[in-house]
Amino acid sequence: MKIGILTIGNELTSGKTQDTNSSFISRELYRRGWQVAAMLSVGDDPDAIKGGLDFLFSVADGLIVTGGLGPTADDITTAAIAGAFGLKLNTDEAVLQHIKDLMTSLNHPWIPNNAKQAVFPEGAETIINRVGTAWGFSLRQDGKIIAVIPGVPSEARQMLLEGVIPILQRDFSDNDHVLTKIIKLSGISESLVDQTLSDAPFTGVSVGFYPRFPDIEVVLTVRDVHQDKAMEKIKRAEGEVVKRLSKHIYAYDQDTLEGVVAALLIGKKITLALAESCTGGLISDRLTDVPGSSAFFKRGLVAYSNESKEDLLGVPAEVIRQYGAVSRETALLMAEGARTRGRTDLGLATTGIAGPDGGTEEKPVGTVFIALADGKSTYCRRFSFRWDRRRNKMLTSQWALLILRKYLTDELDSEQ
Repeated sequence: MKIGILTIGNELTSGKTQDTNSSFISRELYRRGWQVAAMLSVGDDPDAIKGGLDFLFSVADGLIVTGGLGPTADDITTAAIAGAFGLKLNTDEAVLQHIKDLMTSLNHPWIPNNAKQAVFPEGAETIINRVGTAWGFSLRQDGKIIAVIPGVPSEARQMLLEGVIPILQRDFSDNDHVLTKIIKLSGISESLVDQTLSDAPFTGVSVGFYPRFPDIEVVLTVRDVHQDKAMEKIKRAEGEVVKRLSKHIYAYDQDTLEGVVAALLIGKKITLALAESCTGGLISDRLTDVPGSSAFFKRGLVAYSNESKEDLLGVPAEVIRQYGAVSRETALLMAEGARTRGRTDLGLATTGIAGPDGGTEEKPVGTVFIALADGKSTYCRRFSFRWDRRRNKMLTSQWALLILRKYLTDELDSEQ
C-alpha cells in the first residue's frame, strides 16, 4: 500500500515551525511495510488543501493529514476536506460532551469556539484524542482512505499509533507478515556502515540506512506470507549486522541510549553523580527522562564557571590556571569530585569548548574532555567535534552516555 502525507499550516509554509510529523509518520509506516508515495505541506487555504488532496490521491492508496483541527478561525482543515468531497458537516454530540468535560477537569472556561472541534464531515469515523481537545477522523472516498489528526506533534504521534495505524491495518490488510528490526549505531559514518554491509547476504530483506544525528539507524524489513519464514529472515539479517558492526551497536528498536544506560545502572545497583560544564545539564536531562532514574541518579551539577569547578567539585585553582578549564587534568578532577562529594559509585564529567567562540590553536572549538571515575581509576578521553554549538553539546552528551554504557558492559578500552 502506498500512502501520502499532507501537513497543513501557515506556520509550516512560512518556515516558523519545522515539520517533524512527516518524518515520524513515514518511519512508522515504513516499519509496517507500507510505502510513502509523497509528502506535501500546504498553508491554511481551502484551494491549497484541495490541490494537495487531489495530487496525493493520484499517487497513493491512502492519505494521512495533520494540522488545522484547532478552534481558531485559521483552523480550516475539516471544512476544507468536507468541501473538497462535497460532504456536509455534522456535530458529534458525544465528542462535544467529551471536550466540555475535559475543559472542566482542567479548570478552563468553556469557549463556544471549542465546539468547532466536535464537527466532522458526514460519514467520518472519529479518532479519539486522549491528551487534547482536537479529535481526528477518517473517511473512505472512492475506495481510498483519508485519516486526519492534529498537528501538535505529541498528539499526532499518539493518535497515529493508537488510531490511524489500526484503521489502516483494518481497511488495507493482506496476508503478509511484516517484521522490522531497528539497529542503532553510534561512532560510525553512514558511508562506512554501507561499505561494511555491502556484501552481506540480505536475501529477502529490505535494508535502509537512516542518519539521526548523532547516530545511524539500520532498519531491516521483511515481508512474507509465512510468519516463521519472516522471523527466520530477519534474525539472520540481524545476525549479519551484529557480526560486522557489534562494537557500534548500542540499542535496538524503540530503546534509547539513556534508557539502556539507566537499565544497566539499575540492574547493577550502581549510583551516579554528574559534573557538567559544556553540556549544561543535557546529560542530566536525558537520564532523568527515564522513569525510575531516582534509583541511580543522585546528583547533577552544572559547574560552568571556573569558580564553580573549584567550589562545588574541589578542583584546585592552580590546576585550572596551569592546564585550563578544558583539559584532561580538570576533567579527571571534576569526575572524581562529583563522585566523592555526591557519595556515589561513579562520577561522570564533561568540559569543552562548544563554540562558536573560545577556541585556540591548541584547543579549537569542539575540543571536549569526558571523564569517568569509579574510585579505583579515572578514565578520560579527548574529542574533537566540528559542529555548531548545539550539535557539539548533543554529541558530548551522547559520547558521555556511550562511555557509561561501555563501562557498565566491560567494553571500555584503556585509552586515557
